[in-house]
Amino acid sequence: MNLLRERHAGITRAATVGIAVLLQLIVVFFLANFLHGYSSWVYLILQIFSIFLVFMLVNDGQTYKYFWIIIVLLLPVTGFFLYFMWGRKRQNSKEYRRYRAVTEKGLRFKKQDLEILQEFKEVHPNKAQISQMLINSGFPLYKNTQVTYYNVGEKKFAALMDDLESAQRFIFLEYFIIFEGKIWTQMKEILTRKIRDGVEVRLLFDDFGSLIVNTEEFRHELATMGVRFSIFSPIHEGTSRLTFNYRNHQKIAIIDGNVGYTGGINIGDEYANIYAKYGHWKDTAVRLEGDGVWGLTSIFLEMWEFSKGYEDLDYTKYHRTMPMDVPGYVQPMADGPANNPKNPIEATYTHMINKAREYIYFTTPYLVLDQKMVEDLCRAALSGVDVRIITPRIYDKWYVYMVTVSNYGELIKNGVKIYEYVPGFIHSKTVVSDDECAICGSINMDYRSFYLHYECGVFMSENEAVLDIRDDILETLKKCERISYEDWKKRPLWQRGIQWILRIFSPIL
Repeated sequence: MNLLRERHAGITRAATVGIAVLLQLIVVFFLANFLHGYSSWVYLILQIFSIFLVFMLVNDGQTYKYFWIIIVLLLPVTGFFLYFMWGRKRQNSKEYRRYRAVTEKGLRFKKQDLEILQEFKEVHPNKAQISQMLINSGFPLYKNTQVTYYNVGEKKFAALMDDLESAQRFIFLEYFIIFEGKIWTQMKEILTRKIRDGVEVRLLFDDFGSLIVNTEEFRHELATMGVRFSIFSPIHEGTSRLTFNYRNHQKIAIIDGNVGYTGGINIGDEYANIYAKYGHWKDTAVRLEGDGVWGLTSIFLEMWEFSKGYEDLDYTKYHRTMPMDVPGYVQPMADGPANNPKNPIEATYTHMINKAREYIYFTTPYLVLDQKMVEDLCRAALSGVDVRIITPRIYDKWYVYMVTVSNYGELIKNGVKIYEYVPGFIHSKTVVSDDECAICGSINMDYRSFYLHYECGVFMSENEAVLDIRDDILETLKKCERISYEDWKKRPLWQRGIQWILRIFSPIL
């Protein structure tokens, strides 16, 4: 009964926002038609402005803006209004200024040890430029960090529950999705006990991702437990500017500043295969213990202050307390729409592709790429690099799967090997290259992750987790079916037509 009430409340809120957006569209269309019929000279001026806007977007060179070029060309005046409402980046907006303020504050607490960087350059001169780029984007490279890789959600949750039980000072949790079930119930029981013992607990969750669970009853329960919580970007805010489209997709758990988790796994029973939502749910995560945890902790603190808008935290309270002496390097990183068009996470992926010498393997639930990354992947494959990408056979969003499949052709034709995970839905977001470096995080290979979502991940090198990720992908390939170019060309005509249309809208899917 509670679940039904939650679903009803969530659907009602989503429908309200949908109606508000629809009303804006109707007003814009009527305004354009009115100007066309009753003020033709104003309409003509706006058409001229629309032409200038198209040239501006083309010269901007950002592939994800081609969607707006099509809209403005098809609907000159209407598209002009819509772009200035929803499409343009507002560098002077309150949200943008706040994001810049919190990230600049965070930089004061993230200083690069130059000896570590120099050491990494000597170990991996080919990959050191990736780290240098991330350092220049505000994400230091760390040593003395133990990395544990989990190839399924069940293992990650088992380890996380143990770490939550051992918390002494604070627990930070940040997730895109929270869903009621066994996992959340177990977590609540632990958090309740820990709060009674004096442990500080903060929970940051995305409003859209947790739409079903985010009810008045849920928030009251959190407050009663003593959880300090923040709801990222309530969907009813920013409707007029479509900023509710910018979601917090990060997944982070921090315990006492000594242990940190990230990856693709949200809080929900499907992520632990407690029930089969889309067949076997294949997901991954990493656990950091040591100096590198501070990179994840600072990302959480910045997003907390950005979400709250008024809380000024003392970051120094949340540094780690346990020493660690282990080999390897880690570099937690984050990204978001406020960085467009200079996105460090997308640039990291591009660097890894272009610097791969022997192989580069990816797992991703969605494959919706701009032309530049497609060309990078094809160039790597044509240069003799073994490029493999695993996507799901069983999908959660049919329209994104359609665009994913439509992207196969050019990649396969140029030597990229595409595999579909047959047993179920692969939600894992990993990349590994040359036995030298890897990434595990919340990052899908699509427009949303690179341009519209706040994401996080860990770039790592010279630790066992890199080889664990490689071995896991090779093992997963045994459960996949490789897609041939001949099979791809046999798609029915109706499917090709739908895919052709959906590709136009891929930047907003």
